[in-house]
Amino acid sequence: MKKANAKLRPDGRWEARAVINGKRRSFYGEKQQDAIKAMRAAQKAADDGIYIEPARYSLSQWLDIWLSEYVQPSCKPLTVSTYRNRITVHIKPALGQIRLQELTPTQIQQFYNDLTRKESLSPKTVKNVHGILHKCLAQAVSLRYLVYNPADACELPRMEKKEIQPLTEQDISAFLQAIEKDEPYRDLFTVTLFTGMREGEVCGLSWDAVNFKDGTITVKQQLQKGKEKGSAHYISTTKSGKARTITAAPMVMDILKRISIDQKRAQLAAGSAWDNTWNLVFVNAVGHFTVPQTLRNHFKRICRSIGLPDARFHDLRHTYACISLQEGDDLKTVQQNLGHATASFTLDVYGHVSEKMKQESAERMNRFMQKVKA
Repeated sequence: MKKANAKLRPDGRWEARAVINGKRRSFYGEKQQDAIKAMRAAQKAADDGIYIEPARYSLSQWLDIWLSEYVQPSCKPLTVSTYRNRITVHIKPALGQIRLQELTPTQIQQFYNDLTRKESLSPKTVKNVHGILHKCLAQAVSLRYLVYNPADACELPRMEKKEIQPLTEQDISAFLQAIEKDEPYRDLFTVTLFTGMREGEVCGLSWDAVNFKDGTITVKQQLQKGKEKGSAHYISTTKSGKARTITAAPMVMDILKRISIDQKRAQLAAGSAWDNTWNLVFVNAVGHFTVPQTLRNHFKRICRSIGLPDARFHDLRHTYACISLQEGDDLKTVQQNLGHATASFTLDVYGHVSEKMKQESAERMNRFMQKVKA
């Protein structure tokens, strides 16, 4: 295949040229790769007999091109699946038939208002839908299919910051007692509570990420499942795409050592039926991975039994973060253990100060005042 090239124009745009259906066409982009992608998409469409002049694209047609040529090659499968679901369920039915170049801010604003009023979607969901549509239209602007992004002028419903609900010390005690009573996910729950790993991360934890010598756990992947019905589970990178290393409490490492011994015994007992393809830590008697939905169902059942019907599995992560801060871990350490991009994000989520922390702060200040007065 001939290598595709694009040239930088005097106006700062990149231009790639190709003959499409017997006519020489130019394709533009703010980046060289954008111009080349647009050209290749047009060439493929022409080969398939479905090429349409960009000026005649409906929003639905452009969404399909954007998803296949710009999102799918560079994003995680779950992201692609989520985008496709939002596009199919919400965006296309409302706006898909409108020609791309005729789409107005008023039409988009009405669409967002309807999502809130008629479909009763949460402000967060509306914001997510907006993010997808805005990115799609921004790419069209970059390629000069649009002069401006009509989604820029829209107002989104106000998002109320949801207060996190970590388990209290009494809740933690009750929870640990409850899972001690013949709970198949006891060890998984305990490790999650005292490491702060996300659901997908703990389900996708593999043995090569556990370092017994150093007492560390490297969080480098997660177990995921596509949004489409019947999608299979798969191993993906972490949410941020980056690995992080947690220095775990000795108690946590002791649990993992015991699991390792028990798993070797289970493998011998299962014989040829053993199937732990991804070398995971938390598996059943024949090596199969832990299904997150089943895990959540067990967690809800336990929480209901101790009077916490509204608790979510993710609250174990919140609980770990709050415990860490209350027990004196510095903000940077908590941020790194949780895998947050910045300490400011961690502070925004967990910046509320507990009564215990307030009291300890007052006592430290009192001791200092006594010291300087002596």
